[in-house]
Amino acid sequence: MHIRTAAVATVGSLALLTLLAPAAQADDHKGDTVFTSVTFSKTTVNVGISQPQKLTVTATAKDNSGIRMMAGLKLVSSDSRIQYAKSAATCTRPTSTTMKCTWSYSLEPDRTDYADLRNSSAGTWHLDMETYAYDGDFYTLDSSATMKIKRYAKLTTTQATPEPVAKGKTLTVTGALTRADWNTNTYTGFAAQKVALQFKKSGASTYTTVKTVTTDSAGKLKTTTTANASGTWRWHFAGTGTTSSATAAGDGVALK
Repeated sequence: MHIRTAAVATVGSLALLTLLAPAAQADDHKGDTVFTSVTFSKTTVNVGISQPQKLTVTATAKDNSGIRMMAGLKLVSSDSRIQYAKSAATCTRPTSTTMKCTWSYSLEPDRTDYADLRNSSAGTWHLDMETYAYDGDFYTLDSSATMKIKRYAKLTTTQATPEPVAKGKTLTVTGALTRADWNTNTYTGFAAQKVALQFKKSGASTYTTVKTVTTDSAGKLKTTTTANASGTWRWHFAGTGTTSSATAAGDGVALK
């Protein structure tokens, strides 16, 4: 994964640090300096194996004497293996006592260098940074600003057979759940995961969960159900703390 700056008004160095970092500590501060807001353009970024994903971080700090600078911004992975550190990208002074800075990132899972994502890095990431006031006050943000970077999951198109089916007869429904493997840059089967089989009756607008099925060792799904009405069947995966949710394309089945 590469981290690249956008066009900047305040330019600084960009470093990729992959040494193990200490566990996140509590925020620290002196005086009346505070971060009034820290926002991510996405609170969860789902990363596959090829398409870059954009992320923007915006922070606003305040002190009665005025903010001198923000520095040391780092995005630290859940396993502390990866730290993406850069100086402020674009900064403005909305008032005499505040400073607002924005950092832009491109998350690229292309395995072109040693700092790219690995599976152990999926989960909750935290933001480290400092802001300094003209009167010597400061605030260190170390653990309170978090977001998630997850492995992107996919469900293959649902297959329900036979089609059409007699009312009251058995349908066999199959599918497969895979997710991005950042270690190999491929999609691999996601084993032992609970996936909902859902049905939407013809003319209805919402799906209802009929049963929950567990994927096999290769991520495959197979189950049987009774056909009581015409409609559409699909698989839905709710996701995990490290893997995105996924919904398969449905398969319409008519009664005969």
